[in-house]
Amino acid sequence: MNELECKLEVHKCALCHDAPCKKIYKNINPERIIRALRLENKKGARSLLQNKNQWYEKKNCDEKCPLNINIDGIIENLVHTEEIVEGFETMDIRSEICGVKLENPFLLSSSIVGSTYEMCKSALEAGWGGVCTKTICMMPIEESSPRFSALKDWDETFLGFKNIEQLSEYSVEKNMEMIRRLKKEFPNKVIIASIMGRDEQEWEYLAKEVTQAGADLIELNFSCPNMKQKGTGSDVGQNKELVEEYTRVVRKSTHLPILAKMTPNITDMRVPALAAKKGGANGISAINTIKSITGIEINSFIPEPQVNKKSSIGGYSGRAVKPIGLRYIAEMSTSEELSDMAFSGMGGIYTWRDALEYILLGCSSIQITTAIMEYGNRIIEDLILGLKIYMKENNYHTVKELVGKAKSNLVNNSELDKNTIEFPRFNYQKCIGCGRCYISCKDGGHQAIKFDETRKPLLDAKKCVGCQLCKLICPQNAIEKAMKRIEKEFKNNMTQSKKILR
Repeated sequence: MNELECKLEVHKCALCHDAPCKKIYKNINPERIIRALRLENKKGARSLLQNKNQWYEKKNCDEKCPLNINIDGIIENLVHTEEIVEGFETMDIRSEICGVKLENPFLLSSSIVGSTYEMCKSALEAGWGGVCTKTICMMPIEESSPRFSALKDWDETFLGFKNIEQLSEYSVEKNMEMIRRLKKEFPNKVIIASIMGRDEQEWEYLAKEVTQAGADLIELNFSCPNMKQKGTGSDVGQNKELVEEYTRVVRKSTHLPILAKMTPNITDMRVPALAAKKGGANGISAINTIKSITGIEINSFIPEPQVNKKSSIGGYSGRAVKPIGLRYIAEMSTSEELSDMAFSGMGGIYTWRDALEYILLGCSSIQITTAIMEYGNRIIEDLILGLKIYMKENNYHTVKELVGKAKSNLVNNSELDKNTIEFPRFNYQKCIGCGRCYISCKDGGHQAIKFDETRKPLLDAKKCVGCQLCKLICPQNAIEKAMKRIEKEFKNNMTQSKKILR
């Protein structure tokens, strides 16, 4: 089985609960290995196997994969294409947020996944560093049914996810009981209490209640896009005066660190973030969901999700929002006025690599919801495993060394090098002659690729501007690392020799 075939086979897997394949082999757990591969953790998957010379003996049992996944082929490909990374187990991935210690950077974000004691307990037992509760409020909460919709990839995984869910449906008293119980049973885990009030009195009351209950931090929900009552949720997050006012009220009501949770439904998140800082917040958490419509049923004309033949605009999350989340975190973390703030990042985080990207832009903690809703709390295993292997391979000893490491490489567009060009390089051994690069360059680029009866692309260096569109669309990854940069002046004078074109 080649690499592409292996990937396709992995994505056929249903990632079953208590998977039957666990009972097929004597010395390995295929479900755990395939899940690691699905979550872009190939080196972690390889670490779950024995040495290269040992094959994997099957048991005498009647169990089989309900989808007939070629598990033997997946394992054989993994053994022969990936080397074992050793010594990563002892890597220290402790972190902190606003001075509060975390055993690892990974937290449940404020949402359905942290709405009950049982759910939070399950997550903490699975290995999460902490939880942020579903937002506690004093408002009567009435939810719709159904309340979710999704955009799906070819393999039925979520590209994007929409919810029209609101805040915690449980009373303040029941939420306080949950916080007290969690802190008693998990004293080394971090409990963040998310709160939202309708006026100063409610913000003050809730802040005092969660402080007395034993929360470690308070997160102020200035960002929920689904609120029925005006002047709450993202309405507040779009009003810097209210952000500052309510943050100041909470600051006077608690000694705990405060995170202000920002809405992405705004042009410049730095404005309310700075207002939160002026009000006394210690950190920023971002982003909450983006107002959206995921689709419309084209026969009934009803947007999704359909609630008794009607729908509403809701909050968008999932993999598709990660670039937007990274943008907002980058803008805030590189702002001189916000340089002393702590950042807790969220938005489209599924894998350890996604989480690391937020860390590299300045986040010392990571919050996750949609990936848990799709795959369960068990994803914490690969978040931790992948981060540890990365740190081991790259000689990092603490998460703190990674926080913000990418910020210095982010500059304004006007500061980018505009005087050199990188040409694409074609690998004719990989190229199948499909002509996709030619089509995209002709119709969406600069008409710099020639394609004739040889079915091999040739570059017209006089026309090429080095945009690399061809590299992005190649289905075989046959357009590899660019040729050495050249000065534009040299490019303008050179001739189209085959040596350069190829």
